[in-house]
Amino acid sequence: MALNPDMRASDADRDRVAAALREHSVEGRITLDELNERLETTYSARTLGELQAVTADLPEHDAYQLPIPATQRSRSAPAGRRPHDVYQKGVRAAWASWASVNLICFVIWLLTTVGTLAGGHGLQYPWFLWVAGPWAAVILAGQIFGPKPRR
Repeated sequence: MALNPDMRASDADRDRVAAALREHSVEGRITLDELNERLETTYSARTLGELQAVTADLPEHDAYQLPIPATQRSRSAPAGRRPHDVYQKGVRAAWASWASVNLICFVIWLLTTVGTLAGGHGLQYPWFLWVAGPWAAVILAGQIFGPKPRR
């Protein structure tokens, strides 16, 4: 339903137009002097038609920040790379983080085991496997059942 330009404007309508004018000023579409003039006109406007006249020569939305239309393909993957390549890079990063964290856990376990052996207490339970095992299973399942490259 089209708005009636003779309909009275509310304070919220005036505030919305003022915020849009400030954005246009920040983006360089209007000067500060123009902004002040338009803000005065905005806050003295009585109808929606007067508010529309204040912003008639300005775009409603910034053309550079519009969402990608559904008919156009998104460029979420870096240019020149297929989505599967990006996924594989993520899998390699997951394995690298798994290896580094589990190396730290293994070293901690090894040092505490050496300490208990020196104290005459025998081997400690290999608790680091509870960190390594489930995490590896999740990454491996993602790698096996994850997306396959298109041919």
